[in-house]
Amino acid sequence: MAPLDGVRVLDLTRLLPGAYATQLLADRGAEVIKIEDPRGGDTMRAIGARWFDAVNRGKKSVTLDLRSPDAAPIFDALLAAADVVVDSFRPSTAQRLRVDAATLRATRPRLVCASLIGFPRGSSRAEQAAHDINYQSLAGLRGRGPLVADVGGAMQMAIAILAALVERQRTGVGAAIDVALGEAAREWARFPSAADFESACYTLYETADGQWLALGALEDKFWRAFCERLGRPDFLPLQHAREFDEIRAVMRATTRDEWLTRFEGVDACLTPVVVHAADLSTGPPGAPALGADTDAVLADLRRRGLL
Repeated sequence: MAPLDGVRVLDLTRLLPGAYATQLLADRGAEVIKIEDPRGGDTMRAIGARWFDAVNRGKKSVTLDLRSPDAAPIFDALLAAADVVVDSFRPSTAQRLRVDAATLRATRPRLVCASLIGFPRGSSRAEQAAHDINYQSLAGLRGRGPLVADVGGAMQMAIAILAALVERQRTGVGAAIDVALGEAAREWARFPSAADFESACYTLYETADGQWLALGALEDKFWRAFCERLGRPDFLPLQHAREFDEIRAVMRATTRDEWLTRFEGVDACLTPVVVHAADLSTGPPGAPALGADTDAVLADLRRRGLL
């Protein structure tokens, strides 16, 4: 059995952060039912199909218009069989749709209700629309790197949900969880960047064929191994130097693959730079088509006497 076998998650989110948070749960065995608007579904289907497939593997898609009164009995039945509900609505929208934690947990206190919001409730930006580029910019990260607010917030959300499920085992009571993506970006801004460590022992080196090698020899033993294999013990005092043109010249004299062969088996924290980003699809393919599981999920609810 996977760790989260038997845990059912209703995913009301759109775009990347919510999908990635629930994908982390699905990859550990949770049954994730993605509730999508019948008029096109998750926006990411249209604007980022590759990423949609990568973070919605193995989930079920049910189309349901939460704005329609006709959806209420179906959504109530889904809630009755759920352990976790994840949404990414602005607070006022969640309240209007009656999917906010206060509403849902008033009659179902065992539910873990997790909300991915942009900014903390009660703050001046609480209802402001924003995306990762905005969160990064406000945090001083300039919004030009990886989607650290989205991915960092998703990871925080998955961890918080797991913690809430463990707590529920002890107390029988669920939880209301908020993760603000703007705050997730601020967390990243607190940590140093690779540029802060830039030195002879921690940098990228270009090679003779225009390729690059990454060196992360922060510890003395790794730097010593690097210098010894180069045959340049005179470089030892330059470990944390900010100017190291002579080392760059040495590295540019040989091709990347020749360097990798020379350093094979040497603990020097020297690796090639991979140009193409890795595919997120680490599990079996199978992001659901829009509404593909609606009939099957509703039939299951009827068998359980919930609908």
